Amino acid sequence: MLVTHPFHPLCGQRLEVLLERRCGGRRVFVCDAGDGRNLELAEDATDRGAVPGERALSFEVLVGLVAVVAAINGGKER
Repeated sequence: MLVTHPFHPLCGQRLEVLLERRCGGRRVFVCDAGDGRNLELAEDATDRGAVPGERALSFEVLVGLVAVVAAINGGKER
């Protein structure tokens, strides 16, 4: 299984899956991390999870999000 989460220290590395289980409604894989250690990875941090969005949020989307948050906070942009 390939680690795909961009901020994971093992991103880009392949790991052997030892066990698959469910935790909190999510699939989690127990993998061999080497040196006799095991590592748990959520499915969305691997190539077995859903494909992440292709682009970062645009400036326009972020401006819209600020407006939504301000509306929720009663007009305060904080």
